[in-house]
Amino acid sequence: MNAINLDPIDHKILKLLTDNARLAIADISEQVNLSATPVIRRIKRLEDMGVITGYHAHTSARSLGNTLSVFVAVSMDKHTAERFGEFENHIKTFDEVVSCSLVTGRSEDYLLKVVVRDMSHYEEFLLHRLSKIDGVSQLHTSFELREVFSRGAV
Repeated sequence: MNAINLDPIDHKILKLLTDNARLAIADISEQVNLSATPVIRRIKRLEDMGVITGYHAHTSARSLGNTLSVFVAVSMDKHTAERFGEFENHIKTFDEVVSCSLVTGRSEDYLLKVVVRDMSHYEEFLLHRLSKIDGVSQLHTSFELREVFSRGAV
């Protein structure tokens, strides 16, 4: 897939919406020096092109009682589309998994970010759910000390 050509105004609109998706059209218009109608048209075009894929509430894992963030590298026993598809479908059902990426350049196949209440929650998740998925052959855990930042692509 080729990158979509966007002008500086499109990029500024994306940055503003990435920082605050609830920003009023009037505020966006003022910051990009366009009236509301062209801003609305540009946002609609960005949505139609698949640049803007949705609007989400960012939640605080800590405020929800999830104080432990964990990166889990997962190795699979077979490298087939079917095995990977089964794993991906299964992993989507776990609320604790906030991201899952198929990776290369490592001995593992997937890198997960998991958020849990505490170590006993992680132990239950690891031993009784994640390790029970067919095809999972090896798991390597790294605990997040502190998230420096997280943002959407702009």
